[in-house]
Parts: sequence; C-alpha cells; structure tokens
Amino acid sequence: MHGKITIGIVLLSLTLIATACAGSSSPVAPQPAQDPVNLTPVSQTSPAAPAAAASAASVSPKPSGPIKATEVVPILANDTVTIPLSAVQKDWNVHFLVDVPGGKQSFMAYNLGDQLYVRASICPPCRGKTYSLDGNTLVCDTCATTFNAQTGIGIAGGCVNYPKASVSYQVSSGNIVMKVSDLETAYQNTLKAGLP
Repeated sequence: MHGKITIGIVLLSLTLIATACAGSSSPVAPQPAQDPVNLTPVSQTSPAAPAAAASAASVSPKPSGPIKATEVVPILANDTVTIPLSAVQKDWNVHFLVDVPGGKQSFMAYNLGDQLYVRASICPPCRGKTYSLDGNTLVCDTCATTFNAQTGIGIAGGCVNYPKASVSYQVSSGNIVMKVSDLETAYQNTLKAGLP
C-alpha cells in the first residue's frame, strides 16, 4: 500500500513538472514599439504562466538613492542592436554605445517603477553622456540638468531644452531589440533643441 502511494506521488510530481515546462516554452510576444515593458513581479500564487513568474523573479529590488548607469555592451547585427533585458532588470539603469557610420552614439535603458524605457543619452550643450536615475528624474552626470524620466522632457538646468528622445524597441528571447535606424533617429532628435 505504501509503495502505491509513493508511486502515485512521483507520477503526480512528474505530471506537474511536465505541465510547467510545457507552459514555459511558449514564446514571448514582442511589445509594441512605443509602450514600455511592464516589469512588475508576478506572485508565485498568481494564475499567470510559469514563464512570466520566472522572468519577473529576476528583477532586483530597486536601490535607494540615485542609481548610476552601468555600462553594457550591445550586440550589433545587421540593422538591429540588442542588449540583455536581465541587465536592466538587475541594475535598473544601463548605458550603452552604438557604433554607427557617423561615430559612437550613446543610449540608456532603465526601469521606472514597473516600466522599461530606452532613450538617447546625450546632453548637447555640456556633452554629457550618462544619467543617474533619481526617483522619477534623470540627472545628467556632467551638468546636473534634470529630466522627467517618464517623458524625457527637461525640468531644470543648463541643458533643459534638449529632451531625451525615446527609442522604439521590442523584447524578444530575453533581449531588448532595437533597429539601428530608430536609435539614430532618437539620437539626432536629442541633438536638437525642443521636441521633434
């Protein structure tokens, strides 16, 4: 009798594991280009798919105070640039350079609450290239000009008239995927005073 119960428990466990594995193999749907990705952790007791729970579990707790940008190295292949989503989930604020025919261009990706944003990362008057994420603001590490992290629009400081243009992206296979042309457009728009 005891052996039948043990076999029953083992079979039930294998069935649950197989079901969980089958549910996690479904591909991640690309996100709309302009909509930030929702990074809200999913409760383990939620009826959400196991893949979503496993992915959300890798989001690190937000550090207190300003978050300096961590450098990541993007992968450039043909007309796309990718950076790992896990880097943004872990560090909250990352900076990366893209080598294009006109030279290296600077970009940032960061979490704001439970959303992901990608923007050009250049302050034309002061030539600053990195920003700290301080609550709901981006702070230029060179001139201390502040920008609304949700909209990219300047709040106060010497470079306030140069909003940080957003970059269209998709999330696919654990990567943030961007087109080189979209990155270049955002960078060029950020070099000009005012909104595009």
